[in-house]
Amino acid sequence: MIIREIKDSFIMIRQHDHAFLSGELIKHFKPSLLKSDAFFDDALYAAYQHDRSWIGLDETPIWNDRESIPFTFSDYPLLPKLAFYKIGVDEIERVNTYASLLCSLHFCSFFSQSQNKDCLVFLTGEARRQMNLRESFPDLDEELLQQHFHLLQFSDNLSLYLCLNEPGVAKEDEHPWFKNGFQNTEMFHPENQPLMARWLNEKEVTLEPYPFEKEFHVSLQYKIVVKSLIDEVGVAEAYEKSDMKERMIFIYK
Repeated sequence: MIIREIKDSFIMIRQHDHAFLSGELIKHFKPSLLKSDAFFDDALYAAYQHDRSWIGLDETPIWNDRESIPFTFSDYPLLPKLAFYKIGVDEIERVNTYASLLCSLHFCSFFSQSQNKDCLVFLTGEARRQMNLRESFPDLDEELLQQHFHLLQFSDNLSLYLCLNEPGVAKEDEHPWFKNGFQNTEMFHPENQPLMARWLNEKEVTLEPYPFEKEFHVSLQYKIVVKSLIDEVGVAEAYEKSDMKERMIFIYK
């Protein structure tokens, strides 16, 4: 679950809805910024499906007693998170081999600096998976694969940018992950700089330079869960009782 706290409520966004937003963004990406159009549909599938491991977990949000907030994707207990990451990539692999390779690379990047023994076990298993998946592509273009991997990272981060920031926020007040642009997007910038986003107003966002073929809009689903209701019935029931809402966001050049 992606959580943004406001005065008397929590904005709560399911991870799979965030991932759908990732795909909706990247389907407009300029083909000229990639080495070729080979495997683009597979990379797009990876963007849409990369967080399917959270579908079951997000059905029942759980409370973080220490922080007095529902557990989020970033602080969710490690062992179940690792287990469900594996399940998610397993499910993607049964449908699309190339997309599962991208998603495996994506999840491994979260733990690349970790010395935690459970993370190292996860990384070892995924390295084995990646080696086996690569055998399905004897002529694999490693440069294009890296572009698709960074495109998946960008799709994830741009969607998170739309989810974690207050709509219309000033650049200096943005979520700290994004103030200096999106990591690993330099290959998509003519001057080898990170792509940068900013809010124009509460409904419109722009990027510099603009990496999409045209202007478009996306739809974000979320719930506003009132804190007093959580106090009354608990976070799981409060989430269940709250109505799903939808917000349009326009991506302008």
